[in-house]
Amino acid sequence: MIGNMLTKIRKEKGMTKTELSALTGINIGHLTHIEKGERNPSHKALRKLCKALDVPYQQLMYTYDKSVSEEQAKYGVVNYIPYNKVLAVDNINKLIDCPSNVHSASIAIKVIDDSMKNTFPKNSYVFVEFNSPLNNKDFGTFSYNNEILIRKFTIKKDIITLKADNPEYNDIIVNHNDPFYIIGKIIK
Repeated sequence: MIGNMLTKIRKEKGMTKTELSALTGINIGHLTHIEKGERNPSHKALRKLCKALDVPYQQLMYTYDKSVSEEQAKYGVVNYIPYNKVLAVDNINKLIDCPSNVHSASIAIKVIDDSMKNTFPKNSYVFVEFNSPLNNKDFGTFSYNNEILIRKFTIKKDIITLKADNPEYNDIIVNHNDPFYIIGKIIK
């Protein structure tokens, strides 16, 4: 997945592989292997790539060992993973224990509403793995219209829908132009 992300960013920045190679000192052939997903860059190389592309290192690091399934590639998961945004936290009130079976958790988020009351009750915590691609029916955290949501992620005929457990909350059908990002996958 990191190769897909680097390709996307490089193209969005209007940069050729030759230009990126010159800025990083990384061989064009090696860049091609990285972008095709045939090799992962070393951490040192990733830092150079991020600096040359002017993007935060840590956001791409979250995608380092992730792969993209055929279904995820079909709905264009790479377009919904933010590489230049970080989660803004307004209040940190404590540390909580991370269960040993949740080894890839990036953060615990407190559920502040009852939209997912059957799965994640209000005031409980969900453990989130940042920038993790989602499969159909995975639970995730999302940014939609600048609001942070916890929902079930569904895909049907290439249409992404965010579903709440609580029938008092409407399903959200995501259009390609909507301000929508996958923050991460809920892993417990």
